Formats: sequence, structure tokens, C-alpha cells
Amino acid sequence: MSVELKTCLWYDTDAEEAANFYVSLLPGSRITAIRRYTRSGPMAEGTVLVVDFELAGRPFMALNGGPHTTFNDSHSVMVTVDTQEEVDRLWDGLMAGGGEPIACGWLKDRYGLRWQIVPARFMELIGDPDPEKADRTMAAMMGMVKLDIAALEAAARGE
Repeated sequence: MSVELKTCLWYDTDAEEAANFYVSLLPGSRITAIRRYTRSGPMAEGTVLVVDFELAGRPFMALNGGPHTTFNDSHSVMVTVDTQEEVDRLWDGLMAGGGEPIACGWLKDRYGLRWQIVPARFMELIGDPDPEKADRTMAAMMGMVKLDIAALEAAARGE
């Protein structure tokens, strides 16, 4: 038995634009296929139906399914990065063109998709065997919008 897992993201009509935008921001990303509606589809023949793409090597599919549904806070794409420069670059890139900050490293891009931009260091700090250090880190993160590695490390040290 062959099994493939792929996250499908539903857009009104912006699937190709969104996929190209995401691919431009994340290394190891690419468009792998574009399929179009036939004359039997609910949208005009030739309109993009789905875009298969990879983000950092992970498979996704963007579907132009119409305005029947939108993204919400129950689904997000989490990106773990190593440096503050990567946090800042991705945050700024995903916010471009109408994105909105949420809280605790979360943002909503211009298409409505939620993202978590998380430094790997944060995950290390909240997993520290010293529960006080982990708690100080968590408390600091709860007060942030975009995560700041230096501030998280300072909080972990009790500064």
C-alpha cells in the first residue's frame, strides 16, 4: 500500500499566487505541478484548480475552491528557524502586502493563512530540565508578538 500525506490549503482564487509567494520565502521550496479546471469544473475552463508545491521539502497543495470557506486560527504552518535574522526575514516577508501580527510568534498572511515563526532556541528553553527556567521563558513568550531570541534567553536566565 502506498500512502502520501499532503496538506491542502483552500483559497478562493489566489492558489497560484499564494504558492509562488510561499515558495519565494522558504529555502528548499518549489512548485511541482499546476492543474487547471476542465470545462466540467465549477470555475472557468483553464482556471487554476490546484497547485502542488513543497515548502522546505514538505508537500502542500493550494486549491482554488471558491469563497465557501476561509482559514481560521485552528490551522497554522509552523516554521522553526535557527537565528533571529531568519525570524525577522520570514516574519517581515509573510507580513508584506497586508499580513497581520497575532501573538506569541503567530501571524496571519495576506491570504489569511496563519503561521508560527518559532526559533529552535525557544523550543530548547521551554524544554529545559529546570522548570523555573522553562516557566520564565514561557512567560516571556506570552508577552511577545514576534519572538525575540535574545529576550527569551534573558528571561530564561532570570534577567
